[in-house]
Amino acid sequence: MDGFAPLTHGYGPQGFGAASYGLTRRRLASSIGCRGIGLHTGRTISLTLKPAPLGTGIVFHRTDLGLDIPARHDLVVETRLCTQIGLPGDRAARVGTIEHVMAALAAAGIDDARVELDGPEVPILDGSAAPFLFLIDCAGTVEHYAPRSAIEVLRRVRVEDSHGAWAELAPNPEPAFDATLSIDFGETAIGRQSLSMRISVESFRRELADARTFTLAEDVARLRAAGLAQGGSLANAVVVDGPMILNPGGLRRPDEFVRHKMLDVVGDLALAGAPLLARFTGHRSGHALNNQLLLALLADSRNWRSTGGQALVEPEREKLVAA
Repeated sequence: MDGFAPLTHGYGPQGFGAASYGLTRRRLASSIGCRGIGLHTGRTISLTLKPAPLGTGIVFHRTDLGLDIPARHDLVVETRLCTQIGLPGDRAARVGTIEHVMAALAAAGIDDARVELDGPEVPILDGSAAPFLFLIDCAGTVEHYAPRSAIEVLRRVRVEDSHGAWAELAPNPEPAFDATLSIDFGETAIGRQSLSMRISVESFRRELADARTFTLAEDVARLRAAGLAQGGSLANAVVVDGPMILNPGGLRRPDEFVRHKMLDVVGDLALAGAPLLARFTGHRSGHALNNQLLLALLADSRNWRSTGGQALVEPEREKLVAA
């Protein structure tokens, strides 16, 4: 894929999905990196996924600034066209376009990881989560002998905007994350699409991971005039011009658009810090509503509870999981 350059190799794929409920926490077995273009800045950025100690969570580290930025829903500072996190009071301490790598880490069941990068956004690579899953597969995974917690949704929580878009989380009678999403782009090649599925490592890889980000051709000039989409191209995004798809290779799937929006849901909701045991339903939901939904859910302790597995026999040891 264009701009994708693996640097190191490790062990093969394993892992729990964003909603598959594993008993133990998991981290990467080794470090691995890539270089690519930032979608909005147009800068060449190096990114490295690194193992992290038990309990770290997902942390982004700006090597150019020497700053850590935890991947948390309450640190989201921008949701226009991507999800961006940052430290309060420091406009330079930000990392944007995190949703695809967050989705890949969540789908692979990675609880603890350090994401190092030398610029202000995650490389877009091919516009999907597939290259990040490939990196994780190459690095391999390690299971900590420590219990993994999850967030069980107890009450229905709903958010909506003034344009009729909405998103909600509701209790799920099964320990899983089920999602239903619909989109509506009117008189374009996108049109109305919907998708319902149970998110697991297998379903994410098979149904969502390779779905690319997309934009309307009429918006490209406006975005670039605003200083955005400087690194966008047909190599990393699907571009729609009315009834036409401008990419020479066309779509990867007829409903690639709603699949990518579902991918974004997985990445945005991963900022909860633990797998969600819930039913998600959304209509035209984007990064802003996804974040507002997490904020509304976690703001009231009556909406959710933390649940975890049993501690295993040898808590000080780790088991290497290889292909």
